[in-house]
Amino acid sequence: MTEINSTDELLIPLHVKYIQSLDTRKDDLEYWLTEHLRLNGLYWGLTALDLMNHIDALPREKVINYVQSLQHANGGFGGDNHHDPHITHTLSAVQIMVTLDALDAINVDKVVEYIQNLQNEDGSFRGDEWGEVDTRFAYIALNCLSLVKRLDAIEVDKTVEWILQCKNYDGGFGSQPGAESHAGQIFCCVAALAIADALHHVDRDLLSWWLCERQLKNGGLNGRPQKLEDVCYSWWVLSALSILGNTHWIDKEKLFKFILSAQDPEHGGISDRPGDMVDVFHTLFGIAGLSLLGYPGLKQVDPVYCMPKYVISGLGLPQRYQQ
Repeated sequence: MTEINSTDELLIPLHVKYIQSLDTRKDDLEYWLTEHLRLNGLYWGLTALDLMNHIDALPREKVINYVQSLQHANGGFGGDNHHDPHITHTLSAVQIMVTLDALDAINVDKVVEYIQNLQNEDGSFRGDEWGEVDTRFAYIALNCLSLVKRLDAIEVDKTVEWILQCKNYDGGFGSQPGAESHAGQIFCCVAALAIADALHHVDRDLLSWWLCERQLKNGGLNGRPQKLEDVCYSWWVLSALSILGNTHWIDKEKLFKFILSAQDPEHGGISDRPGDMVDVFHTLFGIAGLSLLGYPGLKQVDPVYCMPKYVISGLGLPQRYQQ
């Protein structure tokens, strides 16, 4: 990596302040429009802070108590108070509690039961009681149960078989069987197969070629052909390439510059592309992408779990990827 000059550096103090400010903006319409994402946003913010070595910037006990309050009787978690449980919110809750070493503060057995009950006969997973099926949910189920060391609670082999039905001729994966390849779904499927110790089913070279073709002339990555670049794909594309051991297939220097150019130099935060409004989602995935690229001063991120590596190592989970 070439040296990053002083005008193109990660503005860590500003990003810390930005994340700390998110729960103080209750006069903003955006705050209430994103209410259903509150728990996910807490995971995005906490993980970004941890990767920047500032996990203490959020009050630990307050975070734990808030997450506790969102668990429903069926074991799942809602996105905020008075919101229905969903598998995506449930994963965020578990990730937060594992990161804070506070898993015993929630009912893990009920979490396991909740996810177990969302598995379909064909191995796929529903997101909630209303029945939507997506490869994202298969990944989330495997991720969540792996973190609490209860993969035995589901039929992993069936889930692998279903994920493989979503594989396309270009080596990529879609949201369901027959759906087009998309970088976000590819990450979910590749990471899920890594957790299931089934990466041998992936055509590494074919898929890596599709992924590296997502890089545009300005260095940014898109999610599928003919789409605009977006900072979040610095995670979805790069993490998949990392799991496959082929991050050297893209121009890392150009990607560095693209991510850093999407920062707000006045108030902190990272946007989808330069000049747009920042948000905590892109802030995390921009920082996580920089971590995968080896940006100095950041903690290493695990490309399968999107959590700091030290957390995953502390759980004793196996590293089943080639990074």
